[in-house]
Amino acid sequence: MPADDLTPIFIFSIQRSGSTLVQRIIGAHAGVATVSEPWLLLPYLYTLRSKGVDAEYPHALMVEAVEDFYRELPAGREDYEHELHDFVMRLYRKAAGDEARFFLDKTPAYNLIADEIIRLFPEGKFVFLWRNPLSILSSIVETWQKGHWHPTIYREDLFIGLPRLISAFQEHRDKVHAVRYEDLVNNDEERWNALMEYLGVKFDAAALDRFRETELKGRLGDTTGPAQYAAVSPEPIEKWKQTICNPIRREWALRYLRFLGRGSLETMGYDAAALTDELRTAGSGTTHLGADAAWLVSDVAREPLRILMRHYGIGGPSVVAELIGAGRR
Repeated sequence: MPADDLTPIFIFSIQRSGSTLVQRIIGAHAGVATVSEPWLLLPYLYTLRSKGVDAEYPHALMVEAVEDFYRELPAGREDYEHELHDFVMRLYRKAAGDEARFFLDKTPAYNLIADEIIRLFPEGKFVFLWRNPLSILSSIVETWQKGHWHPTIYREDLFIGLPRLISAFQEHRDKVHAVRYEDLVNNDEERWNALMEYLGVKFDAAALDRFRETELKGRLGDTTGPAQYAAVSPEPIEKWKQTICNPIRREWALRYLRFLGRGSLETMGYDAAALTDELRTAGSGTTHLGADAAWLVSDVAREPLRILMRHYGIGGPSVVAELIGAGRR
């Protein structure tokens, strides 16, 4: 079956937003194929970006070479992007099989390139999944940090990915569909029906119960939700209040809300004042306070080193030490 009768679906979110749950439920509908996380478009679209990639080769120089190459094509960059579109669609069709009408690509790191993806796939369907930023922060701490507070880790999602998503949504809001995680897990069938109607898939309410049966082949993706919940549950909505449990965590979270700003939070469907008020009533205890103070000092001390590692794509502290030493000479 040709690729031109397959509709690509993209879920845009940052990590810990509930995207795997949404992927599983959409994938439980007839005609929708998906795999865990393809990440396919990242390297190809970054051939058009001079920044943001660490590699053994000089990436910015490679981008200049690609630009010189596509300028020689009859339609220039348009030809390059058209071929990239067709190449990816052929791969989606092969992964989807002959019977599928849709292929769902859920790759959280696409928050960095959402704008380019929307422009590259005019036939696509684009779901922006928002979640309370305090819940995202809590989920990062509890899931990946085992409850430990590391305020400088996962900055790419929180401080780069989410603002880029908001910007892409504002630019393309007339052709995309936005939904809040909190509304979906409240079993609001009206929200699910509206989402599926946008996608062009007939809503099957039974998918809300059988989402655990959706097979996601691949090594990436979240497995904690399906393991904890046998059905769609609103229980995670308030869990952030248990994580933001002392003044250090509360102050960091307040600063993060101020960083996002009222306008961005409203774009996502959240009231900045209400979130701030809720946050001020939380975090008044002393749980983990001593450990968090120690981690805060340690993380702040290590952050310049982490920045250096991110910038150069360094894999070991010995190389970092060598670079630092070279810079001092």
